[in-house]
Amino acid sequence: MHGWRPTPALLASVALHVGALLALLLRFDLWAWALGGVLLNHLVLGAIGLWPRSTALGPNLVRLPDAAARRGEVAITIDDGPDPEVTPQVLAILASRGARATFFCIGERAAAHPEVCRAIVAAGHAIENHGQWHRNHTAALGPRGWRREVGTAQATLAAITGQKPVFFRALAGLRNPFLDPVLHQLGLRLATWTRRGYDTREGDAARVLARLTHRLAAGDILLLHDGHSARTASGRPVILEVLPRLLDELAVRRLTPVTLRSVCDPS
Repeated sequence: MHGWRPTPALLASVALHVGALLALLLRFDLWAWALGGVLLNHLVLGAIGLWPRSTALGPNLVRLPDAAARRGEVAITIDDGPDPEVTPQVLAILASRGARATFFCIGERAAAHPEVCRAIVAAGHAIENHGQWHRNHTAALGPRGWRREVGTAQATLAAITGQKPVFFRALAGLRNPFLDPVLHQLGLRLATWTRRGYDTREGDAARVLARLTHRLAAGDILLLHDGHSARTASGRPVILEVLPRLLDELAVRRLTPVTLRSVCDPS
């Protein structure tokens, strides 16, 4: 694996900070301009980190490679598990259609339900890294915090499944400039999505499905949740209503669901 390289946006940020420091050393009366430039830079970097599909902070897989798209492949990714109630039902639905999916699991939940993780892998699916604790403040972590969040989950999931994750997905896709060097150090690649159903807050299966299938095309990466899934009016996890319909729609469109690691080189 090649050495980590900052993106143009990060290089520009470093240059701005150096320029601001030089301005203060040469003309202290320019302190307000220097401070304003630095603050504006931080606001821009913060906004970039709030855009899950951005590549300005580092490599980010938002679609499958062209070769996979030409083969008519898509990826179903399922976050926030494992859930001992929901995940086995998700696995049964996938098995009934012979479909493969990628599960981004939370290390803490995996440690609590290791048998569910092993069932995921035994069924031919892939488990990837979704952080150890999945806390709301994760996107504000520094280098040490990211290493603990991502590295601990990496060790947890590898110990349970016998396979090291090769992809990482941040909580809601939110991150900051400190994440990419940590991923590189751990041999992980950031992966987000092409389209999502917002199924953690939308309990209407038809609406979730409509979001996932709007302009659906080969090469898309789709996002659903087995953990923290919203509930339908009848109280059922919405993913259990959406997933069968989604798989039927993929079949009609002759699209084949595959795991990320089966078609993507994480290096």
